[in-house]
Amino acid sequence: MRRLTLIVLLVLGLASLASAQTAAPPKAAKARATKTVVGLTTPVNLNTATVAQLDALPGVGTSTAQRIVEYRQKNGTFKKIEELMNVKGIGEKSFLKLKPLITVSGEKTDHAPGQK
Repeated sequence: MRRLTLIVLLVLGLASLASAQTAAPPKAAKARATKTVVGLTTPVNLNTATVAQLDALPGVGTSTAQRIVEYRQKNGTFKKIEELMNVKGIGEKSFLKLKPLITVSGEKTDHAPGQK
């Protein structure tokens, strides 16, 4: 009887351990993971991108994406990707992370996504 009780407890313990490892992560962690896992196959065009497309870029939230669109509406199309640093919330450090992921129409780039 003791042996049977021990086996049952062992099986229940292993089952609860397995279910704890496969439990869904918290929403915030899941959202962060989704944003970093989704890879961009082509650079995002700053002159045509929607708020949703800009929001998909790493380190760019909805507010910053909206400011990018507003900057474009107020100042016209981006001539160079470096102009992105004129938008509040995009500094040099953020820009360098985004550089391989963005483009402007007609721009000749010397970088491809994933390359430096």
